[in-house]
Amino acid sequence: MKPINEVHVAEPGLVVVEVAAADDETAFAFQEALAARWATATAERTSRVPGEPGVRLRCYLDLRQPSGSDDMHEQSNT
Repeated sequence: MKPINEVHVAEPGLVVVEVAAADDETAFAFQEALAARWATATAERTSRVPGEPGVRLRCYLDLRQPSGSDDMHEQSNT
């Protein structure tokens, strides 16, 4: 994977998540779980590192912004 760019962690609440998983399905399921909770720039594909097990993906989260589904959940509870 490429090095993490400074802009991706320039402010409190910005997070870079690197995932290692056995397969694409598992990696994307984890990414989907993150995206259900926080604003997330998702990966469209995984990568493989020669000589290392499994797949990798990187996604970017903004913990300051809940996902749209959280907003809908809060509105339904009021």
